[in-house]
Amino acid sequence: QVQLVESGGGLVQADGSLRLSCAASGRTFVNMAWFRQAPGKEREFVAAIRSADRVVYTDSVKGRFTISRDSAKNTAYLQMNSLKPEDTAVYYCAASGRFLVTAQAMGTRSQYEYWGQGTQVTVSS
Repeated sequence: QVQLVESGGGLVQADGSLRLSCAASGRTFVNMAWFRQAPGKEREFVAAIRSADRVVYTDSVKGRFTISRDSAKNTAYLQMNSLKPEDTAVYYCAASGRFLVTAQAMGTRSQYEYWGQGTQVTVSS
């Protein structure tokens, strides 16, 4: 059975940092990603990774967030620095067995078959 389990969310002050983890079990994945959903808003793409040299970010987090993965542990990470109140959301880990090539594909929600339960990130001003 495939499972994605997120951890690392919490409450942090603006300009603070958090590191999210996503532990996958049941199989390995070519692509992993992070999405987020704020109250009353659609779930949106944050970052995706296929390999160390193939990562994609949404513009609002570039320079502040870093996605990485440890293939030996089958785990993806999202290091979030310089957090802002507008980063407040439930953060979801997603994984795809497809070989996603383009940035557009890597950032498209429907390309990911597996999802975690989400972890809350709250940034206070």
